[in-house]
Amino acid sequence: MAHRNLIASLISNIGGRYSTELEIDLDSGRDEEIFKWFLASVLFGARIGEKIAVNTYREFEKGEILSPREIVDTGWDGLVELLDTGGYVRYDFKTATKLLNICAALIGDYNGDLNLLHGQAKNEKELEGRLKALGKGIGDVTVNIFLRELRDVWDRANPSLQELVVLAARRMGFITEGEKALQNLRVIWQRNGMKGKVFADFEVSLLRLAKNFCKKRRCGFCPVSSECPEKENSSY
Repeated sequence: MAHRNLIASLISNIGGRYSTELEIDLDSGRDEEIFKWFLASVLFGARIGEKIAVNTYREFEKGEILSPREIVDTGWDGLVELLDTGGYVRYDFKTATKLLNICAALIGDYNGDLNLLHGQAKNEKELEGRLKALGKGIGDVTVNIFLRELRDVWDRANPSLQELVVLAARRMGFITEGEKALQNLRVIWQRNGMKGKVFADFEVSLLRLAKNFCKKRRCGFCPVSSECPEKENSSY
């Protein structure tokens, strides 16, 4: 019961999947929704603030430029303008070029269908490799962001846990040093999961917790600090 209450508190107070925040329906499994998340993942993957990435995605949404073909049709100048409007100024030229190359490859190799890309991958590693092969600039960070929210949608989506997720999981008492983190967190979720949510919500809530509070030593501002087993021993 303690784990169940803590998981519910984490997701409710810290937040779950970023795709849900962006009103992207990954659970539907529809290619158009998966591509929206892929676009957002590329934006999140740069060394840029989350708010800027979200604002920029919203500009693509406003312009109804949410498919590979729409991105290609928009062209380099149009993409730079969209990126600048969203605040993505630091990486505007580079990202416009990246998006055009990625979408052209996706159209050419998979008819613009990410579900087809997944279906042709024989295993988890090949899936990651096919995503990276779409173009320069899709690295481990972007692939991890993209696939972790697809764990319960694609059967070959199973990226490694980020270190920040493991950090938060240990601080909150879900796992201990030396345990198989992903395996044990999945078992905990199966036994104590929140209705209407999926494992990725739990995973991302831990990521948000570590990124926004644990790593920055902001325990005094953390909305779940009262439930943290390490609070009494923390010097933060």
